[in-house]
Amino acid sequence: MDDIGAITSFDWLVITVYLLGITGLGLWASRKVHSSSSLFMGDRQFGKWMMMFHTFGTGTHSDQAVGVAAKAYTTGASGIWYQWLWLFVTPFYWLIAPIFRRMRAVTTGEYFEARYGSSVAVLFALVGMLQLMFSIGLMLKGSSAMISAISGGQINPDLAIFAMTVMFVIYGVAGGLSAAIITDFVQGLMTILLSFLLLPFALDAVGGLDGLRASIDNPAFFELVAPGEMGVFFVAVIAFNALIGWGCQPTSMAMCAAGKTEMVGRVGVTAGVLIKRVCTIAWVLTGLCAVAMYQGQSLDVDHVYGRMAHDLFPIIGPGLIGVFMASMLASVMSSCDSLMIASSALFTQNIYRKLVSGTSKSDTHFLWVGRLASLAIVLVGVLFAFTIESVVSGLETFWKLSAMMGVAFWMGLFWRRGTPAAVWAGTLVSFATLLFAGEIAFIGWDFNAQCADLLPAYMVWEGKLSLPWQMIFYLTTGLATFIIVSFNTRPMASESLDRLFACLRTPIQEWERETQAFTLPEGLEPEPRRPLIDHPDFEIPRPSVVGVVGFLGTWVAVGLLMASFLWILQAS
Repeated sequence: MDDIGAITSFDWLVITVYLLGITGLGLWASRKVHSSSSLFMGDRQFGKWMMMFHTFGTGTHSDQAVGVAAKAYTTGASGIWYQWLWLFVTPFYWLIAPIFRRMRAVTTGEYFEARYGSSVAVLFALVGMLQLMFSIGLMLKGSSAMISAISGGQINPDLAIFAMTVMFVIYGVAGGLSAAIITDFVQGLMTILLSFLLLPFALDAVGGLDGLRASIDNPAFFELVAPGEMGVFFVAVIAFNALIGWGCQPTSMAMCAAGKTEMVGRVGVTAGVLIKRVCTIAWVLTGLCAVAMYQGQSLDVDHVYGRMAHDLFPIIGPGLIGVFMASMLASVMSSCDSLMIASSALFTQNIYRKLVSGTSKSDTHFLWVGRLASLAIVLVGVLFAFTIESVVSGLETFWKLSAMMGVAFWMGLFWRRGTPAAVWAGTLVSFATLLFAGEIAFIGWDFNAQCADLLPAYMVWEGKLSLPWQMIFYLTTGLATFIIVSFNTRPMASESLDRLFACLRTPIQEWERETQAFTLPEGLEPEPRRPLIDHPDFEIPRPSVVGVVGFLGTWVAVGLLMASFLWILQAS
């Protein structure tokens, strides 16, 4: 290995201090955990800054930097849409956050139970756990690629994954969401450092923005929406898929509802996500610098980000590799701990409690069930890490999994006619469509080999059914099935739906204490029904002034962010 890229004793010191320090901070937070509710929701005690960095830390991790830089290395600036796919969804976070808070629930599974019944809650718990365990595996896969490239092979990536997994499991199992949110504040700052630490040195190495453009002779690499795979159609479809899937991501409940008030949830989730969008710009520019630096070289695209750190930091100053690796570990751990807790909550609240509902188990019993479930969930996530082909393909799989129950989530919020049978049928049809449009190795089925030649050219990319059309197929078949089955099965009882929607339209009060899910505290009368569409089957509320102003203001922020990135590309 090249001595220039060697990790020094000072680097090891920085990494060790970070790992021990963040684990100690998480264990300190564990003293606040006294019940299963505090383990999973942290007693809803957090303010705007903590919630902002919790959202940022949960949703931002090093595999995303790896994936975006890798896509930018191969397709140019349009690779930003591998994370900016949620950019156009951001204003809707402002609207949906108070709805989550008004559920007065611990998990999104409790929403599915209140809306559709116990069987659907179990279905969501299983789908949600699969999604979260895969996401943990994806993060570990991305971090292993980064570690291998940064160290030039000096650090065994499997051993590094094991070490950081042990650390976040220790404080996450002990401290639950409180530990995750408190450590996310520190780790969020370090993730921002990770995002921008490498960029100025990379730009300097290629001669700045002018040198970058001079080094890359393909103008399409500097287009935000380039001809080819990642055009306007691609961006529009994956953004819509992201909106459908975000509502039923199990982590969304904690990001929106662990704060003290509805406004805390709104500000925390919206601002936290916007910070991430800024960091994404740095990842893309770093990937473009790699194009200029490594022209003519054979390079594993998953190693682009880490390879640049390996080549540049030791020349600049001692300890920078250590700071970079500590920041990278922070970005992974801050996400894995939150995903672990969310998945454990789904198992404990929506599966295990149902299995032992006829017995007199103490809350301490469920507290320890949640902790043991966390260990098992992380173990499966680690196993997933070794099955993922690449970070980019893993990201695409995660997008698909996250949308499988999205139709049921949104239709349930706004359409009273949806039924449990429709959820089961729509979800299973969506999964079946997704599998049919791909490859099922154990039965020898390959859709692209059998059918790609029969499809119109606009549906195919590089000989395969394109990603946007896969999404269109499983979303439309799932929605059509949901509607058809709903109209042909018995409606839900009006009494249970009335209670649910009364809770969703009644704002949280400052004096409220924790209650059962979808239960208004004693003395609080439900707000009157003020529908946007005056029809008994629809529950679309009229937006408030705060909702409209915040929604429009967030669109302005989205526009400014896009304009800023376009200005950077044009200036380069």
